[in-house]
Amino acid sequence: MRKHGRTVENPEDTAGVPWSMMLTHLPLAAAVVGAGGEVLAFNSLFAALFPPIAQQPHGSIAALLEPDDRVAFRTMLAETFASADTPRSMQFALSASPTSSRRWMQASACRLQPAMTGSQTALLVQFVDLTDWKQREDELMERESRWNYALVSSSSGVWDQRLDRSSMYYSDVWRKIRGLSPDDPIAGSTEEWLLLVHPDDRERVLRSIERQNAGDPDYMTFSYRERHKDGHWIWIECRGACVEWTDDGKPARIIGIDTDITERKASEEALTRMSRRLKLALEASQIGVFEADFTTGLAEWDAGMRKIFRVEGEEDIPIGEVWEKMLHPEDAKGVFERLAQHVENLAPFSDEYRIIRSDGTISYIRSRTLPFIDSDGHRKMVGANWDVTADIALRDELDKAKTQAEARSRELEIAKARIEHIALHDHLTGLPNRRYLDKRLEELAGQPRSGAAGLAILHIDLDRFKQINDTLGHSAGDAMLRRAAHVLRKQVREGDFVARIGGDEFVFLARYTGDRQNLSALADRVIQDMRKPVPYAGQECRFSASIGIACDAKGAVDPHQLLLNADIALYHAKNSGRSRHAYFTLDRHARMTDNRRLADDILRGLEQDEFLPYYQFQFDARSLDIAGAEALARWRHPERGVLTPDVFLTAAEEIGVIADIDGLILEKALIDRKRWAQDGLSTPKISVNVSSPRLHDPALKEKLDALAFEPGTVSFELLESIFLDENDKQATNNLRHLRELGIEIEIDDFGTGHASIVSLLRLNPTTLKIDRELIQEVSESRSRRDLVGSIIGIGRSLGIRVVAEGVETADQVRVLRELDCDILQGYGLAVPMAFENTAAFIQRQEWRRIDLPA
Repeated sequence: MRKHGRTVENPEDTAGVPWSMMLTHLPLAAAVVGAGGEVLAFNSLFAALFPPIAQQPHGSIAALLEPDDRVAFRTMLAETFASADTPRSMQFALSASPTSSRRWMQASACRLQPAMTGSQTALLVQFVDLTDWKQREDELMERESRWNYALVSSSSGVWDQRLDRSSMYYSDVWRKIRGLSPDDPIAGSTEEWLLLVHPDDRERVLRSIERQNAGDPDYMTFSYRERHKDGHWIWIECRGACVEWTDDGKPARIIGIDTDITERKASEEALTRMSRRLKLALEASQIGVFEADFTTGLAEWDAGMRKIFRVEGEEDIPIGEVWEKMLHPEDAKGVFERLAQHVENLAPFSDEYRIIRSDGTISYIRSRTLPFIDSDGHRKMVGANWDVTADIALRDELDKAKTQAEARSRELEIAKARIEHIALHDHLTGLPNRRYLDKRLEELAGQPRSGAAGLAILHIDLDRFKQINDTLGHSAGDAMLRRAAHVLRKQVREGDFVARIGGDEFVFLARYTGDRQNLSALADRVIQDMRKPVPYAGQECRFSASIGIACDAKGAVDPHQLLLNADIALYHAKNSGRSRHAYFTLDRHARMTDNRRLADDILRGLEQDEFLPYYQFQFDARSLDIAGAEALARWRHPERGVLTPDVFLTAAEEIGVIADIDGLILEKALIDRKRWAQDGLSTPKISVNVSSPRLHDPALKEKLDALAFEPGTVSFELLESIFLDENDKQATNNLRHLRELGIEIEIDDFGTGHASIVSLLRLNPTTLKIDRELIQEVSESRSRRDLVGSIIGIGRSLGIRVVAEGVETADQVRVLRELDCDILQGYGLAVPMAFENTAAFIQRQEWRRIDLPA
């Protein structure tokens, strides 16, 4: 049906539904969308924007969108359906077609009330065409970027004077012209600044500034001398103009640029000096004027001519007897031929020749001559001669200077090329650097994508480089980097490109035709060569490489995106064991996206105080009295509930917040222990897990000093691998301080690592925790019982308490008692629980009901 020129689609499906009238009167393109994303009804404005859906009822809007926007659009619809009170909106692009270009839209969705939809669940989605606005925005950004690029690339310093605010802005180039760093102070007043202006220029500068501030166009540009920070004078050309006025017509804002014209002034001065020389030379070389009559055979010379050729007297000069005899023999023939030709044709001409004076000196003469026939029919010639000997000498000097300048210019070009090479190459390896790589990627991105050659990017990261660099020093690390660069250079083919982008990372751009086997072979060759030992300082250093590969055989992927994909692949190669290569896949990208989202959630969780301790109580093996409680980290996720460390621990380590979580759990556990004491509940000791980053934290001492607890009431649990594999000076100092504070040291999961008796003696822990894997079969397996008994015996001999983890049955309790174990912990006695559940658990004494054999 049609109302007011707008169309409501499918009237038979919407009869009686209130949205029909609503769509008709909406001022924007609008549609009613069902739960499946299908269009149930729309108005004529919508039909004009989306003709395909108007022609195909119940079509999907998402199908018309750019691929990158489809998921977001569907998500927006789903979120709007899920939240009735919260409208949603987004911008998206319609896919371009052979007959139309890309168009931008703004979509706003809200859920329709049941009164308007009957039994259906539906959304009202309204659309605004943003294409024109987007184009204007792009044009504005282009103009702004063009101005910014021009300003950055110029050598002029920008200043902005706000007379209405008494403030000034000076750009970095403005400061650089004067030798000032960003932190150097600037003159705070006109009087202070005038002390930097050359005394001869101050009065004129003040006048020029006054007129410039008044908006006088004649003073828009002026120049003066100012003292550089280093003490010498520089010439500055100041260009300024008023761009804003107050209501009463006075200048409010003046913007301008300062340009260093010192070099130009020096050039002008040099030219002025040369011009003075030329003027003096011209004045010194007096011009002589003559007129020759070939009919009479006589020439009339003025005093200047006679002075030039040193001929005395006042009588006319016979043609062929004086001037001709003074011509230099080497120039005479040419001069006579040119003279005869031009006189015959009555053509004006210029000439230059030499004469030999009576004293044997040679002078250069330049002439300008005009042949003609007078009213009497006489063939004549009038001309001017002047001695240009000095000019010739000056010309020779200028030619010499030009030759020297050209030589200097060539030297500057060579220096410029050398500087550019340095700017684009890594000084250590000689390979292109990150700047050169970005330039290369820009070039590849600028090539037409249709028919473009395939491209593969290998992102290479050296394994074990940090250990070599840290243990043998930076010189050894540099040698390994040069070796890696040599390995990569050997693999470069025509059209390939390799760069060091920083640290121990390299990028290899290779031609790719779709043959992954060749690409894998290239990566394997690089890895094999990297594994070869490198001799340094009398020993062999070994390192390898992990390689992430992203490839595109059709030129459809932007090179910058391809580099990001290779980085994602490198991440998976390193996580898969290092010293190998891995290809980018969409599945890996999705997993990395999930990890990034988890990392973001962890950071948000820390900000929102979502991490808390869960407590698993420990019991004396003989009396089953509570001997302590282990505080276990838990994450109360607002959507996923309470999460255990196996979900978030790896991501927390990658983003470097595991130590923060450890510290937070300890602080909350100490608070909870005080609350137990206030309720009359005894918990002798709190144990917390300590990660390697926290044990190696230089600030751990200060953080612990800020906490209040009694000595002997707190225990830190360390994994074997921490003190066996990563023990260093920082960790040793922190462990010493823990003992000084009365914090006990426990070795967690003992029996699953590589601990030795010597290591235990060196660390001197107070407690060993036998790993649950050894406890599981202690009541059934004689060998397992003997092994656990040996560990307990070792603890007894060293004066170390022993805690058995993973106790789940009464038989295990009995056997561990017989083996003289000190403390029991496990699900058979107590499961981890939130603080609010602990009081009731302690009061019920449920763990004492475990059915122990007689």
